[in-house]
Amino acid sequence: MNYRHSFHAGNFADVVKHSLLLLLLEALGQKAAPWHYFDTHAGAGVYDLAGDDAHRTGEALGGILRLWSARGHLPPAVEALCNRVAELNPGLDPAVPPRYYPGSPWLAAALARESDRLTLAELHPEEAASLKAEFKRDTRVAVHCRDGYEMLTALTPPAERRGLALLDPSYESPGEFERLMAAVIASHARWPGGIYALWYPLKDESARKRFLRGMERSGLRRLLLTEFRLSSQADSLAGSGLLVLNPPWKSDGSMRECLAALVPVLAPGVGSSEVNWLVPE
Repeated sequence: MNYRHSFHAGNFADVVKHSLLLLLLEALGQKAAPWHYFDTHAGAGVYDLAGDDAHRTGEALGGILRLWSARGHLPPAVEALCNRVAELNPGLDPAVPPRYYPGSPWLAAALARESDRLTLAELHPEEAASLKAEFKRDTRVAVHCRDGYEMLTALTPPAERRGLALLDPSYESPGEFERLMAAVIASHARWPGGIYALWYPLKDESARKRFLRGMERSGLRRLLLTEFRLSSQADSLAGSGLLVLNPPWKSDGSMRECLAALVPVLAPGVGSSEVNWLVPE
């Protein structure tokens, strides 16, 4: 509960995760039927890149601020992220980097239609208060200061039946991978048609392998593995992954294009990306 995403907002992992999230939500929006978005670790909603926390780490310099100069030459999902960031910074001169960066709830709300709904969970009291303030006038959004895993299993399936759940924990607590797997398996039993996007860090290779092996053995089908690597450096955040359960039709190709295009921008000469089926149909 001590984790604050403001230290890491707009870094390379955010850029990768949010580009893929927008791609998934855009695919959901292709059909007229409403969708429901769940966010188990929602954060504050919007982050100040000029604030003390972001300034102390400087992580946005290797993420959205590096991406900013490459606008106009990126795949649709990444251009869409840049456009949403521009919306959050109205009147911004094209040559000036953005000050504010959106969290996943803000991006989902930006794509949501009047008939769509969002349910957001954040356990940190101050972050939850910021999130509630951000969406206090948006009747489509419900914010809960509660455990996100418990929220997901308690509130699925949604009335809309269609939708996406983003599970994006900080991985600061022991057993986080196990809790993540248990929550997805329990929720999927109640809501088998939902899309589940599970974010994880590429830092501890043995933990990564145990997680992926556990998901393979879970009995779940249609698990798409997407990973972006800055480098192979040990004992640091070398990259990030997003494991997608029930991805929309043909989204694997779009994700592959998206990540491949981000490699030369975010990690020129040393980065790599992978999009493959961990478990097919």
